[in-house]
Amino acid sequence: MGFAKFMAGTAGRLIRIIAGIVLILVGLLVVKDTGGIILAIVGVLPILAGVLNVCLIAPIIGAPFSGKEAASR
Repeated sequence: MGFAKFMAGTAGRLIRIIAGIVLILVGLLVVKDTGGIILAIVGVLPILAGVLNVCLIAPIIGAPFSGKEAASR
């Protein structure tokens, strides 16, 4: 549950957004071609997760999907 609380906090959300930006930049500037486009598209997921405050892997580890719920526990 500690992981879910961390990811629901400000630091966790910023890390997800920065990771998404890095994936997009690496995909478009380093990998290029089809693999780069796929990597850039995958990079959108952590950005959305950070902005919307959800943790996509939370149900797998038994934590709440919503960051607001995780922070309140």
